[in-house]
Amino acid sequence: MQNSFFENQFQSNRKESEPLAQRMRPDTLDEFVGQPHILGKGKMLYRMIEADKISSIILYGPAGTGKTTLAHIIANKTQSEFVSLNAVTSGVKELKEVVDAARKNLGMYGKRTILFLDEIHRFNKAQQDALLPFVEDGTVTLIGATTENPYFEVNAALISRSTIFALQPLSTEEIETVIRHALADKQKGYGNYPIDISQEAVHYWADTANGDVRIALNALELAFLTTPKDKDGVISVSLAIAEETIQKRAVKYDKNGDAHYDTISAFIKSMRGSDPDAALYWLAKMLYAGEDPKFIARRMVIFASEDVSNADPYALTLAVSVFRAVEIIGMPECRINLAHGVTYLACAPKSNASYMALYAATDDVQKKPTAPVPFHLRSTGHKGSKNLGNGVGYLYPHSFENHYVEQQYLPDEFRNAHYYFPSNMGCEAKLDAYLKSLKKQKPSESE
Repeated sequence: MQNSFFENQFQSNRKESEPLAQRMRPDTLDEFVGQPHILGKGKMLYRMIEADKISSIILYGPAGTGKTTLAHIIANKTQSEFVSLNAVTSGVKELKEVVDAARKNLGMYGKRTILFLDEIHRFNKAQQDALLPFVEDGTVTLIGATTENPYFEVNAALISRSTIFALQPLSTEEIETVIRHALADKQKGYGNYPIDISQEAVHYWADTANGDVRIALNALELAFLTTPKDKDGVISVSLAIAEETIQKRAVKYDKNGDAHYDTISAFIKSMRGSDPDAALYWLAKMLYAGEDPKFIARRMVIFASEDVSNADPYALTLAVSVFRAVEIIGMPECRINLAHGVTYLACAPKSNASYMALYAATDDVQKKPTAPVPFHLRSTGHKGSKNLGNGVGYLYPHSFENHYVEQQYLPDEFRNAHYYFPSNMGCEAKLDAYLKSLKKQKPSESE
């Protein structure tokens, strides 16, 4: 009896001390804001929830987009038993307990069990494998939530038995709607309090939150709790106060997640597309989010050979110098070196001819029989090599006019192979012209 009293008191006190973002979680789909591509009326997920016909699903998207809220709405709507676990604090033991209870519910009452597994990507392969048989035989219906790409972080077998729904960051307008709802709500929000917040403050929160509604609501709560009432008893929140509650824009960027790979991809493609402005934007985003500048510099070194190459041979020298400067100087000053290198590489003439040539040659090496080195190209430096015919017939280019003489350097099987096709860009155009001039030259041995 005493334990029950303390539990009730705990729940009452916990409810009162809940953060605003937690209190404002919608209870129904009609209250939910955002994700019209999957929750618009008539969309599959909307129909599944409304009809209480949930099959195993995985909700994938950035923080603050409504994954846990959707699970909360499903829990309110469903007639099934709803169990919630967090993969950070739960393991196989907790899963076994859920499964045992699910079997009893299904066997005794014909009642399904829905398991909401938050941060499912935190389960290792063995833990996910332990869950698989019970999802497969219908003992539990899985709702997984993850901020990581499920195709990388969730077992393929679980993926194949689930429908994946990708949630998108909320728009500025959608977050403004949530903020205004929190200000008006008299049960869960601040509708009973004399509070006046400028439109500029609301917009600042919504814009700076970068799609994460919790950040905006946390900022609103902080402003409410820390701003004293004026002489009329009103809590007035200006833009200046709003700026104090969020002093740095939230940036979606996980160094091991999609945002990392997508951003570096956009960075490389912008340089390849000769757009220095776009390349600088993605560089700025990565640095702002805390990306390792050496990682960026390494990608620039690769880019210099892969995408600029002989169109501007100096690009590789510059990229390596930038990498070395980043190593020596470090943040924050090495940003200057990175900007120097990025703008040069973006503006440099482009050619991938050398990389594609290697790709073509590698293809021949991998897919065709290995050809021996022609005798006239073999080494004559080891014992008995001349007796084997090594080096016989080799023409020394420096003994000829312009240090060039036409002879076969490829094996007989590949004698007509052609891999390198110089472009007409920058210095590579000169290389192309030089190679063509050599082909026209008549062989004549120098005196």
